[in-house]
Order: sequence, then structure tokens, then C-alpha cells
Amino acid sequence: MAKTLTVLGIETSCDETAAAVVRGCAPGPGEILSNVIADQIAEHAPFGGVVPEIAARAHVSVLDRVIERALSDAGVSLAQLDGIAATAGPGLIGGVAVGLTMAKALCLASGKPLVALNHLEAHALTARLTYGAAFPFLLLLVSGGHCQLLVCEGVGRFTRLGTTIDDAAGEAFDKTAKLLGLGFPGGPAIEKAAVSGNPRRFRFPRPLLDTEGFDFSFSGLKTAVRRVVDTTELTDQMVCDIAASFQAAAVEVLVERSKKAMQAVSGRAIPVRRLVVAGGVAANRLLSISLSQAAAGLGFELLVAPAALCTDNGAMVAWAGLERLGLGLVSGLDVSPRARWPLDASRAAIVGAKS
Repeated sequence: MAKTLTVLGIETSCDETAAAVVRGCAPGPGEILSNVIADQIAEHAPFGGVVPEIAARAHVSVLDRVIERALSDAGVSLAQLDGIAATAGPGLIGGVAVGLTMAKALCLASGKPLVALNHLEAHALTARLTYGAAFPFLLLLVSGGHCQLLVCEGVGRFTRLGTTIDDAAGEAFDKTAKLLGLGFPGGPAIEKAAVSGNPRRFRFPRPLLDTEGFDFSFSGLKTAVRRVVDTTELTDQMVCDIAASFQAAAVEVLVERSKKAMQAVSGRAIPVRRLVVAGGVAANRLLSISLSQAAAGLGFELLVAPAALCTDNGAMVAWAGLERLGLGLVSGLDVSPRARWPLDASRAAIVGAKS
């Protein structure tokens, strides 16, 4: 039997200052003892997106209190932890450095081991925290900064099938919301406006939809939205129609590429029959419904994390840290924050060679 571990997770890679305590053992499910998030929506809203310098300063100002509350809510002390995990990248380098430095200080003070984590792996392993999902599985990672399809065969073992060649899906949602004056964050705003819109009002492009491979592109879709906005009187109904039409196009691309990937991995020597969706865009209801139908039609099980665990949070970091700690994969206190850090080993080697 694997040993039950209790781990504190710290997440500061973008605009959420988060800390959580999780208990359990692989493959899960685990128990979330606390999950505290301080968002920065008010600070970034005037700019229509995340400003890195503002984000880093906000992390510094609240992180100690967020961690203190996470420990208090969980009813544990530093001494009762088995380890401390923190996002070490990829992300906004200033914010990543804040969280990782705090984790190092806590490890020095408590004598607990440090687990420096890839933020993307934390998203990927959320399905094990919540559902105890067994390896292997196909992962659709869709967030503000990332859009990838990967096969996950184990902790630290990822093979990338496709990625975005320009903008991430979440970024396209945010930029479209800004064009339409819907505010920040863009994903929930677009989804809310689309409820009252006609998704067939505009036939926006579906980039790369019928091409070979598994890559994504959202730049052309975003540009098409801008052209309509620049040449159209934006009544309330028109805004809703554009939002609905944009959402329909983005979701169709994500679903069709995922279907192609499901068909490909189901024929592997060790067949993959499970699709995990992670990242902030996974909270979009139309995407979940559409992927559920696509997965069912191909005999796949679909696992989407609860909405609260789709966006950045400390619980996913704590769980990924718990899994790595259970395997003895701990980090030295000399580990550095990284702005770029691909999940798949082959791509990580290329990036490492350039850095």
C-alpha cells in the first residue's frame, strides 16, 4: 500500500495567488483539506488582461496570508506536512519566482522536502486527484496560455501530439471579450453573452480544422472577430451574436481536433480510452457538452475537473507534488523558476538547449 501523504501546494504562475493542502496517495482520489485562492481580477480589469508586474506585486502582498489560511483551514501545521510543492514554471516569471521562493523559505524553516512543479503537469494530474484516473490517458489542456493535446503515460511521462501554433484558446476568448467590451476574464464573459446570442449569425473561420496533424490555431479566428467588430454597430444583441458565433467556432475546432486525437490513440499498442480535459477553458459548458458527445461516440470516457479546479489553484499543485513525493522525486533548493517549460520530454530538451 502506498503511504498517505499530506502536502501543501503553492501556485503563483499567473494572476491567482493560491495555496492548498491535499492528503492521499496515488492514484487517488485525494482529499482536499483546504483550497484558498486570492484572485486579481480587480487589479487587471482596467487593462483587459494580466499585467505581469502588477501580478507579481499582488502575489508578494497576499501570499503569506493565503498560505496561513490554507494551513489553518486544513487544521495542520508545517510540522505535520510531508512536503511542500510549488509551481516552478511555466508562467509569468515574476509571479513564479514569488511562489517558489516562498516555498523554499518554508522548506528551510521546516526541514520538509521541496517539490518544484511544472504547472501544466499539475493541471494534467487533477483528474487523478478528483477521479483517481488511471494512466494512460489523452489530455486536452486548454487555458489562457496553453492549448495542447498530449498522451499522459505516467508522472512526468508525456508525449505531445499537437499544440497551438499561435494563440492559446483561452487567450482568444480573453481578446474577443476585450474587443466586445465584455470585461475580464474573457472566458466566463463570452460564455454568458453567448447564451443570448445566435451562434449561426457569423460563420467565423475554423483554422486548421481539415489539415493533417493535431495542431491548433486561433489567431485567424480572433482576426475575423476584429474585422466584424470594426465594421459593425455593436448593439447588445450584436455583441451576443458575435460571442455565440466565436464560441461555436472555437469549440468546434477543439472538439474536432480532440476527436482526431482520440481516433489516433485508440489504435496504440496500449490503447487509450480516456480523455481528460484540464485548464480554465475546460469550465466552458458548451465545450464539455460537445466533448462528452464526441467521446461517447468513440467509446471514450470523458473526465473534466469540477469548475473550481479547472482554473489555476493550489490543490492541483499539492496533488501533483504528492504524486512526485510518493515517487521520491524531490527538488533541490537551488532549483530556478522557468518562464518556459514544455511537458513533453522531447520538446523540453529543445527548449533547454536554447536557454
